[in-house]
Amino acid sequence: MGRAGNSRRVCALGVAGVLAGTVLVGCGDDGARGTSAKSSAGAREQGTQAVRSAYDKTAEQDTAEVKLRVQTSTEGASQTANGQGAVDLDDGDSVMTLTVQGQQIEQRVIDQVLYQKMPKGQAPGGKPWIKIDLGKVAAQQGTGDQSMSDPAQSAAYAKAITDKDVTEKGTATVNGVQTTHYRVSVDVAELPNGDTLRKQVGPTLPMDMWLDDEGRMRRQQIDMTVKAPAGSQRSSSDASAAPEKVTVRTVMDFTDFGTEVEADEPPAGQVTDMTGKALEQGKGQG
Repeated sequence: MGRAGNSRRVCALGVAGVLAGTVLVGCGDDGARGTSAKSSAGAREQGTQAVRSAYDKTAEQDTAEVKLRVQTSTEGASQTANGQGAVDLDDGDSVMTLTVQGQQIEQRVIDQVLYQKMPKGQAPGGKPWIKIDLGKVAAQQGTGDQSMSDPAQSAAYAKAITDKDVTEKGTATVNGVQTTHYRVSVDVAELPNGDTLRKQVGPTLPMDMWLDDEGRMRRQQIDMTVKAPAGSQRSSSDASAAPEKVTVRTVMDFTDFGTEVEADEPPAGQVTDMTGKALEQGKGQG
């Protein structure tokens, strides 16, 4: 697989969690307070080049341990899901343990297929595992092998970023590693399927990246405000309708590059295929 393919896999975990209806993502902002920001033209150009090359430099490490956190807020209520595990940055395979509302979910991604072992008694079909074919769901959305649930779409960032979009915010220590913090404003229209994404998340996507002295990502944070699809907004007579918007903060930390990743498919007899339901939900949001 070429390096462009590798960089597309860097955010595979975030893709999987959203598709399953279970948000991933881990470590908080401990120690990540920046020093003075740089704004000169030279610093911006240097920062832009660093951000553009970060995905490839991270993917070149082949594997990494990850810590994830997704905080979802709507109408004054919030929920946080945490996870940790390991990811193969070359092919996107991963193993992850998620904690959502005090319950643990075991998750694996193998050959673009998501498997989740639900808490006892919660899996449909009386089987402990569910699966969703991420490739099929992505194809329905016309995004190739890049999922509709990852509007950041890692490989496309580099093409969407210009010097005016990147600001160096200073230095920070992330998980004991000295990093440089960059704030990026991604033009959503320049991403694959950008017209559709603009309707969901607006014209720009705020992203923060913390890069180590080798230019590798040590932390990525993405903030999204997702608007409800047309026709699903709450009406005064229907209190159970979907909220008008949901804000999502996704944080992904990379540590221990080169760690071993072992992701095996669960026994077929223990798995309920939920791909069809995911495709139906995708059509309803189109």
